[in-house]
Amino acid sequence: MKILFIGGSGVISRAATELTLAQGHELWLLNRGQRRPIPGVRSLVADIANPEAARAALRGHSWDVVVEWIGFTPADVRRDLGLFRDCTRQYVFISSASVYQKPLGHYLITESTPRANPHWEYSRQKIACELELEAAYRDTGFPAVIVRPSLTYGEDQVPLVLNAWNQSWTTIDRMRRGAPVIIPGDGSSLWTITHNTDFAAGIVGLFGNPATLGHAFHITSDEVLTWNQIFQQAAEAAGVKTPRFVHIPSDFIISCVPAVEGTLLGDKAVSAVFDNTKIKRFVPGFTAKTRFADGIRKTIAWFDADPARQQIDAATNARWDKLVAAYEAGCALARERFAAA
Repeated sequence: MKILFIGGSGVISRAATELTLAQGHELWLLNRGQRRPIPGVRSLVADIANPEAARAALRGHSWDVVVEWIGFTPADVRRDLGLFRDCTRQYVFISSASVYQKPLGHYLITESTPRANPHWEYSRQKIACELELEAAYRDTGFPAVIVRPSLTYGEDQVPLVLNAWNQSWTTIDRMRRGAPVIIPGDGSSLWTITHNTDFAAGIVGLFGNPATLGHAFHITSDEVLTWNQIFQQAAEAAGVKTPRFVHIPSDFIISCVPAVEGTLLGDKAVSAVFDNTKIKRFVPGFTAKTRFADGIRKTIAWFDADPARQQIDAATNARWDKLVAAYEAGCALARERFAAA
């Protein structure tokens, strides 16, 4: 198949790129040409945010599959409808599992779980994108497929809540230094973390299947862990025997750092257990094979192989030190006042 990735060099998409090539497909990337070329991948250089430049780069091409990895707003979707309406058999939009309702009405999430997220604008924009695509499929037959990843990581990403996303070694560094590491709430909520190679097996399995048109799929692991277990397994992978974990209520965290409301109440502070029946039905044989304990060991080994990779977010470090100090001071003051009562 002739496949186009819009984006295609991020944590999630990188594994899909590798698997698409391994399966012998003709893969093209449309991007601004600012990253190192990927062996075996053909390139179209244009900024997708400039529709005229993108249209010129795409002229003369038709596609079996187009995957939009970097669409975030309804305007992005409307642009893509104009660009690909007549030149692709399947258009796959990467949405987010954070679109599902918060709080959940039922603990087990399926693709038909209602979509509503009052805490995160990112998720509301993804919902709006999905609605645009559903209308285009319903009204004109546009060959839309929606894919919803949850927290997905690879060898160069430490996927811990409240971590610095672009310098994700920060939390492991804190563990190894004996600095306090924050776990929201009591750490007992359930969460699902997916390795990018497992996600790739699911999404590439959808490519070229006309029965997928008009459908939405989440692609996640079946392994469900508490955040306490996730942090403990990360510490063990990093060789930290006695990590200093501090549990802080999410509402206290948000009152001090309002910017994290989306990623907490809109996502990771809420249990997320996914029913993967649908993706397994459409991609026979699909199963997520990488346990978190194994995947995080590979991630830590990747960072340890080259200390230059171990970038630290100093601002995040300072923010969490301040937050822990405020929480511990508040607890001490509360104990004092109640003891004196």
